[in-house]
Amino acid sequence: MTSADGERLNQLIERAGPDVLAYFERRVRDREDAADLLGETLLVAWRRADVVPRDPVQARMWLFGVARGVLSNHARGVRRRLRLADSLRSQLELAAREAAREAPGGAARDAVVEAVEALPVELAELVRLVHWDGFSLTEAAELMGVGSSTARSRYARARELLREALDAGPLSRSRKLEAGSRLLSGKPRLSEMCPKSCVREVENLT
Repeated sequence: MTSADGERLNQLIERAGPDVLAYFERRVRDREDAADLLGETLLVAWRRADVVPRDPVQARMWLFGVARGVLSNHARGVRRRLRLADSLRSQLELAAREAAREAPGGAARDAVVEAVEALPVELAELVRLVHWDGFSLTEAAELMGVGSSTARSRYARARELLREALDAGPLSRSRKLEAGSRLLSGKPRLSEMCPKSCVREVENLT
């Protein structure tokens, strides 16, 4: 590239650069992407400065041709990334569905989670503290800032509502008995049916 080529390109960029940036801004979502595309266009232009037309009008058209090629490459890259993301998302969703089907006690776990979610807020939290977090009823009462007698009455009400929900659910009788027996006999082991990841998800929802 000669000094004359460099000077001609500098003049072209000064005249047409803002228009090329606006061209990109109208065609991509983010202004930062538009600035990056302008940078790529100028880099290509500098590498090919020796072929910039001498006529100012033709030079401007040439620069927009370079910009169009850069934008086309960018669009292909975006589409490729979207296809890859869609493929990965589909694979993850399929793996999650298969894992859910294969998990032991999956139907019973789902029934218990749904039943707990449907409880009034203060009852649901009491159940979580006792059965998922391992606190005693007295400790749960202290954490919730209520008296022991209040906690006991709430716990009894929660068990009653959960029994009704499980009895009315779509599970088979054997699965209802499995979920209900764990829930209602002594201190049931809901943690077996609601692993930590499940617990966190339900807590976030409520």
